[in-house]
Amino acid sequence: MPKPIAIYYEQQHWFKPLFAELDRRGVDYVKLDAIGHAYAIEEHPEPHWALVINRMSPSAWNREHGDAIFYTLGFLDHLERRGVRVINGLKAFRTELSKAAQLSLLDELGLPYPKARVIHRASQAVPATEGLRWPIVVKPNIGGSGAGVKRFDTQEALQTAADAGELAFGLDSTALVQEFIPARDSHIVRCEVLNGKFLYAIKVHITGETFDLCPADICRTPTGVELNRAACPVDAPKSGISVEAFEPPQEVVADVERIMRESGIELGGIEYITDDRDGQRLYYDINALSNFVADGPRVIGFDPFAKLVDWLEAEAAKVNETEAVGVR
Repeated sequence: MPKPIAIYYEQQHWFKPLFAELDRRGVDYVKLDAIGHAYAIEEHPEPHWALVINRMSPSAWNREHGDAIFYTLGFLDHLERRGVRVINGLKAFRTELSKAAQLSLLDELGLPYPKARVIHRASQAVPATEGLRWPIVVKPNIGGSGAGVKRFDTQEALQTAADAGELAFGLDSTALVQEFIPARDSHIVRCEVLNGKFLYAIKVHITGETFDLCPADICRTPTGVELNRAACPVDAPKSGISVEAFEPPQEVVADVERIMRESGIELGGIEYITDDRDGQRLYYDINALSNFVADGPRVIGFDPFAKLVDWLEAEAAKVNETEAVGVR
């Protein structure tokens, strides 16, 4: 019997369109809810699933599910040691969990990024700004959807926040002190990748008043047309942000695919911004958890969830066929 696809996830609202597409096709799959999940070390998962797709979110700590983040590292290691095909496995998830590691990777690849310092105590925040251009932002190393990011325009304001214990360091007690980049034409670009290859890009028009740029939460176009909110969390904040399809330069496509390849991320998104001060393109966020844009057919001309399921079915078929040959 062919084995099913296993989907490991934490935020159920984000994956309703994926589950709906799987159900529509009659694909055999199982849901692995990270919140209630447990496993036995001696249990070998290979007989159960053709593959596991990791959809765990680093922002789970904002929903009181932070314990599942570090648990997931152990579970992914368990799966991979036993030869299970994992999409966005341990290497990818480790990249997802550290904004500092993401910038180190970009630096290694020779790609531009916002200048930053990594700290682990509030008392280090002000000294860390030496050599940085103001304004600056302080962001938790383990983030997700802009959680905990704060902007400071002066050293005095930052010192006051540090003294008051108002800086967010997150689960690993680590934070980045980073240059705030004024976005040219008030937008950022998010490029999505499927099977390690560029899938589409969107231009996200921002207000400058929020750091929450989750594309599944953005439910209108620049002209004000409301999008189908089936892909949006029911409690998603709406802050005047809008989205539209965008075709990035080929050099960006090449950069994005290279970043994902080095990150071990087969499915995810990368965001970049153009500094309005000097026109420099800066990559600043690498995401292994890809929440496709709301109402894909209207915004980008196709349903990305359909393409995702096409790929998942093909990958599962490869595993099942290989094992069937082995049995024969």
